[in-house]
Amino acid sequence: MYYRAKSESGDHIDDPSEDALLMLIEDLDDSDNTFVVIQPDDDDPARFTSVAVLDEGGYEVVRRDTTRREHDVIAETSIDRITRDLTIWMAARDFPGGPTQHTSNF
Repeated sequence: MYYRAKSESGDHIDDPSEDALLMLIEDLDDSDNTFVVIQPDDDDPARFTSVAVLDEGGYEVVRRDTTRREHDVIAETSIDRITRDLTIWMAARDFPGGPTQHTSNF
């Protein structure tokens, strides 16, 4: 297992596909299931990403990778775009020789 996605409600998926992330994010609400965290299944992960419901609508997306000195926070309304970009971001960190710079238009 490389990654685990876990929502505030306790739902979790090991090695989530783009479609699985989409379902977890679609299930978010503004009361008791407000965020999803995706990170390696390590004791002290060096990278993670999260998606949280914003009060004014849409989502806050955080991507952090301490080994590459990256920390991005954006607001986004399109779940499709979020899941596509996060799937690419996570995959780029699983392969040696993957991109070392943030390359998404996210």
